[in-house]
Amino acid sequence: MSGLHNGRDVFEYALLKVVPRVERGEMINAGVVVYCHARHFVEARTHLDEARLLALDPAADVEGVRAALGAVEGVCRGGAQAGQAAGDDAGRRFRWLIAPRSTVVQPGPVHTGLTCDPAGEAGRLLELLVR
Repeated sequence: MSGLHNGRDVFEYALLKVVPRVERGEMINAGVVVYCHARHFVEARTHLDEARLLALDPAADVEGVRAALGAVEGVCRGGAQAGQAAGDDAGRRFRWLIAPRSTVVQPGPVHTGLTCDPAGEAGRLLELLVR
């Protein structure tokens, strides 16, 4: 799709944070959700550093966290995995994913930028902010 559009478009992104013990407030970055309205694009990329998670909480539910991160990716892809959000447009799915919540996987604040390649931006942000 990026070959069809040569201009730079506004995109929004939020980090996905893992907070294994909410009462302590400690967290690690485990993913990023990128949304670009002009391209009807929403995508999540995740990477869980299991050793860092277990350093914060040796009893952390690693598989549960992986499942929660996978669910975010599934909502972005749409289809049956997205459940009720499957029929929503990319913007509504992004807004639902970034809504504040008190769970182990939490979205961070939304930031904006300009890009010609939202998918490339998702990969760049994952490397820069998560890995």
